[in-house]
Amino acid sequence: MTGQHRPRREGYDPRTGGDPRRATEDTPAMYRHEPVGLHTRLSLNRMGTFDWDLDSGRMILDSGALAVFDLRADEYDGRPQSLSARVPADEGRRMDSTLAQALQDGSSSYGVYFRVRCRGGALRWTHTQGRILHDGSGLPYRIIGIVREATGELADSALLRSRQQERQRQTVMVQHATAALARALSVEDVTRVLADTEGAQRFGADALLLGLVTEGRFEVITTAGLAGEVPEGMTHSWVDDTLPLSHVVRSRRPTFLSTRGELIARYPRLRRYAEMLPAGSSAFLPLVAQDTVIGSLGLFNAEPSVQSAEARNLALALAGVVAQSLQRATLFDQEREFATQLQATMLPRGVPSITGGELIVRYHPASVGRDIGGDWYDVIPLPQGQTGLVVGDVQGHDTHAAAVMGQLRIALRAYASEGHTPETVLVRASRFLAELETERFATCTYIQADLESGALHVARAGHLGPLISDSSRHIDWPEIPGGLPLGLATVFGHDHFPETQLFLEPGSTLLLCTDGLVEQPGQDISAGIDALSEAVRTGPAELETLADQLSDQLWAEPGSEDDMALLLLHRLPGPGPATTPRLRLHIHQADPAGTAQVRSALRRTLDQWRAGAVTHDVEVAATELIVNALTHTESGALVCVELLPGTPRRIRLEVEDRSSQWPRRRSPGETATSGRGLMLVEALADRWGAEPRGSGKALWCEFDVPDAGDGAEKGDTADAPGAPRAPGSEPGR
Repeated sequence: MTGQHRPRREGYDPRTGGDPRRATEDTPAMYRHEPVGLHTRLSLNRMGTFDWDLDSGRMILDSGALAVFDLRADEYDGRPQSLSARVPADEGRRMDSTLAQALQDGSSSYGVYFRVRCRGGALRWTHTQGRILHDGSGLPYRIIGIVREATGELADSALLRSRQQERQRQTVMVQHATAALARALSVEDVTRVLADTEGAQRFGADALLLGLVTEGRFEVITTAGLAGEVPEGMTHSWVDDTLPLSHVVRSRRPTFLSTRGELIARYPRLRRYAEMLPAGSSAFLPLVAQDTVIGSLGLFNAEPSVQSAEARNLALALAGVVAQSLQRATLFDQEREFATQLQATMLPRGVPSITGGELIVRYHPASVGRDIGGDWYDVIPLPQGQTGLVVGDVQGHDTHAAAVMGQLRIALRAYASEGHTPETVLVRASRFLAELETERFATCTYIQADLESGALHVARAGHLGPLISDSSRHIDWPEIPGGLPLGLATVFGHDHFPETQLFLEPGSTLLLCTDGLVEQPGQDISAGIDALSEAVRTGPAELETLADQLSDQLWAEPGSEDDMALLLLHRLPGPGPATTPRLRLHIHQADPAGTAQVRSALRRTLDQWRAGAVTHDVEVAATELIVNALTHTESGALVCVELLPGTPRRIRLEVEDRSSQWPRRRSPGETATSGRGLMLVEALADRWGAEPRGSGKALWCEFDVPDAGDGAEKGDTADAPGAPRAPGSEPGR
């Protein structure tokens, strides 16, 4: 390119700008002291000049330019068309197009790369650049320019681009592999990343093998891209030099091979497995973490090749990323196993058998992350054949939460075993948690269940209430008034957990769970509650199968980051007399929302009892009696609703307060704003009355429930013959 290796012509004078194509190897010495002419300077750099008169069409090429086009002086007649012998037609059209565009745009210069066909037929790249001269009116009339050989320039550029592309490819590989492994927490996660559809491609390979060392033995734990299942002879071995993966573990040095034949010659034991191995190159890399070889990685390619130093360094770097990920994952698995075992010891080892029912429990730790949760369940034998059911969740996802859960579970179990009411049990548990000074709170639902009568006494502390599914798969989520979470209730001085009485009919199922079963990140919990309701409604009748389906399918949704506790109680139909369904609700005297909660619970319960049109009458009557108790007494109100058997069935409503003052009848005028409550009760109920109850009294009323096929509306029965009337005036004064 510099003209240093061309023979010298006789009588050559560098000051005259002679033809440099015949310069000799000692040409540089000729120019040591003498000045070099312009044409010589250009020719030594494989360059030449041209002068193109656009008006006449004549183009003058100097000797350097003729050399670039590989033309002799007698082969060029001054016309640009004479260059067609050296410039292919497609290249000429591309040059003409570039120049025409420059002339049309009024540009002062142009440049273009094109190829020249040399005398021997070879093509070489050339570049031309010209200065366009314009006259006073802006018309182009002359182009002065240069031409130069550009093959080396473009070759260097192509090599540079190739290296840049290779570096970019390697960078992308490292980024993709690192990003994928960064999200892998457990060893199972790491193997999942390596074995997926892009596993081998992340390492620039067509197939891979990954193995770990355990107690002196080597075991392959994942594969990708191999033809067929890896035989046991390759997956389990001693750490020796008969197989490549175990060999690099022993030697701590990588092995790079160009072909499958070279691989089998190096390790004859692989001859029987040759068909399943790719035919190309392979690399076997030790996985070293903290100066300890924990395993090895094998990479296989379909095409034979001699791996470059850059490719080997990249493979070693990726092996280092895998080693660090595996070591981190191994430590994670060990920590998680310890934490899971700790939590398992905090949960009941079994559940007691119960008479008249079937009980199933399920627990799952969190599906992702090393943290464990504070979810728990418990089944507690109580005096008089009753059973205590507990499901709760301690705040946090760590070993501290599990430890607090264990202490709280034992304390709550002790309080319940003493026979205290659900409210008292939760009050004492809240105080116990506050005294631990853990800065953790807990949510909990506690139920005293009497399967002989079906009575359920429920108290709730910031937790999900129960779901009840009857024998016909009617799903109900009773509204259970609740208190603050345990611990917080004591800190804020609100140790009050209202008790609600529900009824579990024979053949019905009660479900208690923690929010891990119904709550998913980024979703409203109501969607999870609806999904759970549908799963119970359409799920299998067999309780064990239903529990498996709920815990394995609902909880195993993508992104299940919370643990889950599930408890299912089924009341067997069983022989014996039918018991009376009952709902008991307590309204605190200072609770302004209590009446609305009772009305909502009444609607849900009466819907479950198929009360039909009577539902509205019972709701209105209950509202009037509750408002009377809260307004005109200094106590709260205890509301009890029962479904009495017979023909027709009857619904009995009682509202009890602690005032001994008996109702007085009044006759309100047309403009009076009160005094009509009892008149509504008389109009809506089939019978009503008042009874003394210890330190207070209870106002009651009964409603006949028409048969399901009876579509007649129930009329005003306040004045029906034989309907009992309570003495005195209306309770709402």
